[in-house]
Amino acid sequence: MEIGTKYKILSIDEEREVQYYLKRIFLQSGYKLYTAGNRKEGIEQLTNNCPDLILLDLILPDTDGIALIKEIRELSDCPVIVVSSRSRERDKVTALDAGADDYVTKPFGAEELLARIRCALRHRRKYGIHNVYQARDLKVDFEKRVVFSDGKCIHLTPVEYRIVEYLAMNPGKVITYRMLLEKIWGPYVSENNKILRVNMTNIRRKIGDNPAEPKYIFTESGVGYRMAESSASSE
Repeated sequence: MEIGTKYKILSIDEEREVQYYLKRIFLQSGYKLYTAGNRKEGIEQLTNNCPDLILLDLILPDTDGIALIKEIRELSDCPVIVVSSRSRERDKVTALDAGADDYVTKPFGAEELLARIRCALRHRRKYGIHNVYQARDLKVDFEKRVVFSDGKCIHLTPVEYRIVEYLAMNPGKVITYRMLLEKIWGPYVSENNKILRVNMTNIRRKIGDNPAEPKYIFTESGVGYRMAESSASSE
């Protein structure tokens, strides 16, 4: 299925102007849009229509958006993109930690939103299909637990490999610092992400990824990291 063809998008947002704007965008892009103005309507639409992706505002009349993200995660694994006027880093981190896949700040441009949607849908289609992640000259073989850069096997410490593996298993998705810390070092790790930054510096040096002009691992300032999308074929 091509991106933008027959995909069902659910927008949960009480602002009618936003819903009207989305209808115009998606009519031209080939998506089927379902709308809801509050939690109750959103859960009903989710249950009845099984959307492929959800756009969610954090400000709703009958619940907090973070609570709704957690509720959605109990019902569905479809991508959730927060579309909110809240622009603080803490709001973004909290939403991503709660289970959102991406975060777009209002006001937003149509092209940016469509690009984020395409990315989330591609990630959903690819996740779990490949035994290999590849982007440009970087290759991660999950079965053999090895990393290659420019055809050469790269020696990573066990911790460094686990960081790369987790990011590579979620290409295109923002992984917060807290998510990585808990995944690698456990739930009781300190909030201080210095240990993560040190490991990331070593990883980037070893795989030849310049943080000023990254090709593979992108820093979402104050939030976390995002791995470049995989070019590995599903064949």
